[in-house]
Amino acid sequence: MPGFLAKASAKAFPKSLWLYHCNSGACNGCDIEILNVLTPYYDVERFGLKLVGSPRHADVMLLSGAVTRPTLPLVKRAYEAMPSPKLVFGIGSCAAGGGCWFDTYNVSGGGAAAVPVDYLIPGCPPRPEAIIYGVALALGLVPQKSAPVELKQVEFPIDAYLRNKAWEERNVIYRLIKD
Repeated sequence: MPGFLAKASAKAFPKSLWLYHCNSGACNGCDIEILNVLTPYYDVERFGLKLVGSPRHADVMLLSGAVTRPTLPLVKRAYEAMPSPKLVFGIGSCAAGGGCWFDTYNVSGGGAAAVPVDYLIPGCPPRPEAIIYGVALALGLVPQKSAPVELKQVEFPIDAYLRNKAWEERNVIYRLIKD
């Protein structure tokens, strides 16, 4: 599936991409890293990426932060103002699922709660290199790199059932509540 999206993105956006940065309630950690990507140190304009101030001129929305209730209609309106075809990148853990504020009263969720997010770049905040790699990967400019994952079974010295049973027998508060 990622290969299909990369090919479709490369076909839909053959030249430079204009980026619109949308903060939907972030702590500004991701915003600082996004702006750091746009500095001459990283020079993403060599890839054809340029920041614009209006969603009407943008091809890509960089969405950072958990979507709060006050910003939910504004994010939707900015997304609707973008011309088609359009891409949305969720930058950071908060844009992925709400981050550490996912269950608070004022947060409606991650970026997918407001607009369809095409790509997620994880991290709190993600490093500028990760943001550049994620955008370049989405456009098909670089090959995907992944490290092999090795899972190991953790052996407990005491069986979990016996440990819980022994703990409950020692805990007097549980006996008082049950009676």
